[in-house]
Amino acid sequence: MSNPYESRFWKAGWDPGLDDIEPKEFETTYPEMVREIFEKFPDKMALAYQGLEISFDEVDRYSNQFANMLIKNGFKKGDVVGINLANIPEYVYSVLGTLKAGCIVSGVSPLLSDVQMHYQLNDLGTGGNKVALVTLDAIFQHRLTKIADKLPQLKVVVATSVIGSFSKEDQAKIKAVREIPSGEVTPLEGKTVYNFQDDVLSKFSTDLPKVDISPDDIGWIQYTGGTTGPPKGAMLSHRNFVSNMKGIIAWLQWEQGKGVLLSGFPMFHVAGLTVCQGALFNGMSQIIIANPRDALHICNEMKKYNPTMLVNVPSLYQILINFRKFKRLDHSNLRLCISAAAPFPKESQEALESIVGEGKLLELYGMTELSPVATMNPSIGKKKLGTVGLPFLNVDLKIVNPETNEVVPLGEPGEICVSGPLVMQGYYNKPEETAKAIDKDGYMHTGDVGIMDEEGYIRIVDRTKDMIIVGGYKVFSAKVEDTLAKHPAIGMVALIGLPNPERPGSEIVKAFIQVNPDFEFDGNKDALKEDIIEFSKNNLAPYEVPKLIEFSEELPLTAVGKIDKKVLRSN
Repeated sequence: MSNPYESRFWKAGWDPGLDDIEPKEFETTYPEMVREIFEKFPDKMALAYQGLEISFDEVDRYSNQFANMLIKNGFKKGDVVGINLANIPEYVYSVLGTLKAGCIVSGVSPLLSDVQMHYQLNDLGTGGNKVALVTLDAIFQHRLTKIADKLPQLKVVVATSVIGSFSKEDQAKIKAVREIPSGEVTPLEGKTVYNFQDDVLSKFSTDLPKVDISPDDIGWIQYTGGTTGPPKGAMLSHRNFVSNMKGIIAWLQWEQGKGVLLSGFPMFHVAGLTVCQGALFNGMSQIIIANPRDALHICNEMKKYNPTMLVNVPSLYQILINFRKFKRLDHSNLRLCISAAAPFPKESQEALESIVGEGKLLELYGMTELSPVATMNPSIGKKKLGTVGLPFLNVDLKIVNPETNEVVPLGEPGEICVSGPLVMQGYYNKPEETAKAIDKDGYMHTGDVGIMDEEGYIRIVDRTKDMIIVGGYKVFSAKVEDTLAKHPAIGMVALIGLPNPERPGSEIVKAFIQVNPDFEFDGNKDALKEDIIEFSKNNLAPYEVPKLIEFSEELPLTAVGKIDKKVLRSN
């Protein structure tokens, strides 16, 4: 059959004036690209964090100090810095400082166990390169001390606290009224241990280091869990990241030096990191949110700073939708709400837009291996709720049958495959996994099942590994979840498949449901289950109807805020 994706017909739906960016624009590095902003807007607020306001000049100087600390400790191009922090200002200084030193950034989730931390730090050091770690004092005491002696390549550790940016006097005041996680920082044999404030920001030069970095150098190794096997480190070059960031800014039509961003995405995840680095590169002020589930704090910050842009995962928007103060805020200054990283039921999208204003929600699709954005709804033009928009600038995309690798017709489900300057360089130390993921034509096989309509808009219907097979029929969990979310009792829902003991090779559809807090009922859950099943029978194909329903007070979320189906399957 002919290839309907070859012509990139979706470009007709891009906002007026948009076109692919000339590849020569990507011949730069992130530190080189962001330099202009520090020179243009030194006194402007770059970061706001719980009452602290930090200028672009301060971010520049503090990140220079971090870079000079690495260089003084013998760190060179190819060495790696693991950043094991919540969203706090030190995360930003560490990322920028690492890149200015020519080294590689790797986000290390603060929620990892000591065994998982050991795996990532050990993996990062297997090439004979040096590794540094920036961590919280509580993690230092309770996790790092258990594994430090098994990590000979770990040479430098920098410790801070979630309130480390505050003066000692203010820290004491905060601790008097709030429980702050903390831990003791002690010497580690064979390693240099620093305190971020007392050492890095006090003893090292604020001058910009001179390091020769090229667009092809790896700047980031971001680990992606996937649904099977150990986590893999996706290697992203400066060219990868720059191409994506310039594309995002053009697509969203950001004006340099304007706008205020509030993001609940953790920076250890590629989406949170991109949002943070994109705002810096655009000279935009950003409000740092350490705990994205603290809806009251988010609302207070929104009232104070009037953000023009919110960025969250769907589950965090759902927390805000159900929060009275969020509903009462003045959202007239808010231009866009960006949602990514997980499916967002159309019903909830409509609920969000009824609060913030129609046409403000913009859903996109990406993954760590794609630097990370591959598709996006137009910023000004037609947004289709329930879709992740159109393929992005400089992106080639096709949808294929995962068994045969042949393209499928428009309107039919298949695996999304993407090529272009956004595709990662490969998985760190995993050539076989890289060969499985990126084909000989340079297409990244995403493992996500999508359907493209005749205008080029894509709807994500599942992960290939999350697809449920019932009697030979494919059940796409995202499609069923979207339908079930229309039931007034359902706040959040997740579908999994369980082996059917009576029919080997077939599965039973099970739905985990968190009841909408605004739904009033008499507490009879059996009657509610029957009502939901009746609703399913009226709105779904027979094989899609859940056979099992389990109510849950709270669905488990990953560190990023996606519903964690691995946990649901293991229960």
